[in-house]
Amino acid sequence: MKKKIDIEYLKEGDLVAIAFIAKYLNKEMCQFAVKYFKEQGFNVLNINDSYLQRNGMFSGSDLDRINHFQNLLDNRKLKAIFFARGGYGSVRIIDSLNFDNFFNYPKWLIGFSDVTTFISHLNVHHQVPVVHGPMIFNFQESSKTSLSMLFSGLKGKHKVIKISSHNLNREGEVESQIIGGNLSILCSLLGSKSFPSLENKILFIEDVDEYMYSIDRMLFSLKRANVFSKLSGLIVGQFTRISDNKPKFGYTFEELINAQVKGYSFPVCFNFPSGHVKNNLPIFFQKKVFFKVGNEVKLEYK
Repeated sequence: MKKKIDIEYLKEGDLVAIAFIAKYLNKEMCQFAVKYFKEQGFNVLNINDSYLQRNGMFSGSDLDRINHFQNLLDNRKLKAIFFARGGYGSVRIIDSLNFDNFFNYPKWLIGFSDVTTFISHLNVHHQVPVVHGPMIFNFQESSKTSLSMLFSGLKGKHKVIKISSHNLNREGEVESQIIGGNLSILCSLLGSKSFPSLENKILFIEDVDEYMYSIDRMLFSLKRANVFSKLSGLIVGQFTRISDNKPKFGYTFEELINAQVKGYSFPVCFNFPSGHVKNNLPIFFQKKVFFKVGNEVKLEYK
């Protein structure tokens, strides 16, 4: 049986850190976020320059990033880890990390995109609250609403999210937990020890810079792996900078998703404001929510 792990909400004076686990990011790019953390009343772990040495597209070598992230996971004083940037790199180091100390002394992990690898891996054997939300690289361009909701939630004051309906939405309501993330990353984890348990969960998906045929192929991969049959709900986030071929594929990505789930009865929401956009509203995965799709969409933490 999966162990449910609780994490204390943040309070003034708590220590937070930035994790450089994928694409390169220099210290100057972190300054806006560091200032924001301090304005929120948090202390920030000093950024060690040795972890900022560029290695190709990455923030250091694989071994550099393993040692860096392992130290953060093992640090009992830390209360939250904000991922610096996604892109690519998580899968190169995930199997070299030991999460035993993290499970004994858990802390909030905040990120999205390539970070879906960690979000998923942690929730294979345990139910661990993690936050799908803005990363350090995105902070300066993130909407005030997304950052405000992120830190309100981290302090235990979750805000109800209400959005307009979409013509392809399927009405219904359910109380469960949300899990998921970037569609491409989720599909890359199929069949691995990092693919999360989705039984009776609400699946969230988003993506960026994909072709229409690629989205269709990934959706068929999930269908053939019987993913959709296990769900209690589906939240479709932002699919940004989606390309098409010539001749055109002939369907929108919303229509492709709708075609895969039309045989089920669970509630479905399209155009949820979360993903590779400025208004990237945070979603607290594995926290119980009330999800209702009707004349409007409502997401409320319980």
